[in-house]
Amino acid sequence: MRNHFLALLFVFVSIGTVKAQGEAYQFFTKKGKKVVLKQVLKEAKSADVVFFGELHNNSLGHWLQLQVLKGLQAENPELVVGSEIFEREDQLNLDEWFSDQITESSFEGEAKLWKNYSTDYRPVLRFAKEKNLRFIATNVPRKYASLVSKAGLSGLDSLSREAKNYFAKLPMAIDMSLPGYVAMKDMMHGAPGNSDYMIQAQALKDATMAESLFEPLYAGKKIYHINGSYHSKDGEGILWYLKREFPTLKALNIHMVTQDQLEKLDDENTKSGEIILVLPSDSHTTY
Repeated sequence: MRNHFLALLFVFVSIGTVKAQGEAYQFFTKKGKKVVLKQVLKEAKSADVVFFGELHNNSLGHWLQLQVLKGLQAENPELVVGSEIFEREDQLNLDEWFSDQITESSFEGEAKLWKNYSTDYRPVLRFAKEKNLRFIATNVPRKYASLVSKAGLSGLDSLSREAKNYFAKLPMAIDMSLPGYVAMKDMMHGAPGNSDYMIQAQALKDATMAESLFEPLYAGKKIYHINGSYHSKDGEGILWYLKREFPTLKALNIHMVTQDQLEKLDDENTKSGEIILVLPSDSHTTY
C-alpha cells in the first residue's frame, strides 16, 4: 500500500511539475497536428480496434491509457479489452475474478503479474471489471517465446496439443523483411544468440496477440488492445497479422513516445501511428 501511494504521489508530482511549465502531454496526428483526447475518441468511433502502444514503465502514459478506456467504454458498453501483460494461461484466472468466483487477492496471487501491475495496470483491470467488460489475455506464455528464441519456431513442433492452444496456430507466416524486424536484427548485431530466432520469438508474440482477437472481431465487437509500442509501431507487428485475417480492418493506432519538448512532433515519430501521444522525457517511470 505504501509503495502504491508513493508511486501515485510521484505521478501527481510529475504532472504538477510539467503543468507548471506547460502541458503534461500532447496528442498529435501523424501529420503533426495537435489534437485533444476528445478528438482522439472521435477518431476511434469508426475503428474496429484501437491499439494503445505503451511505454511499459511510464506512469503518466498508463493514466492516459485508462482515460482512453473510459472514453471508449462510454460509447461502447460491450467493448472488449485485451492486453499483452497477461499470457493466455492466465485467462481462467481473469475470468474467475471478473465473474466473482475468486477474490481480487486470489487473482493477484495466482496470475503472473508484471512488477508494476499494482501501480500501472490494476486501475485498468478494476475499471474493466466494474463495467463488466470482457478482458482477454492475449500474449504467448513466456516459456514458449523463450523456446523459440533458442531453437526457432521448429522448437514448438514437439509440444503437446494442449500446449499449442497457448500460441498462434502453426505453421505461421513471418515476413522477416518488415522494417521493425529488420531494425531489431540490426540492434542485435554482434550480440550473442541467433538473431533470426529472436525475431521469430517476437513474431510469435505478435501473431498470438493478433489471433487472440480474431474471435471477438468476427463477432463484431469493438476492441481496445494494450501492448508495448514496438508490437504495433508503424502498423506492423500485431497489426500486420490482424490485417492478413481482416484485410479491411479499421484500426486506430495510438503510439506513445517521449520527447524533450511537446510543441512539435519530432520527425522520427511522425509515422509510428495514426495518433502519437507525446510525453515529457522526464515524466515519471516506475522502474
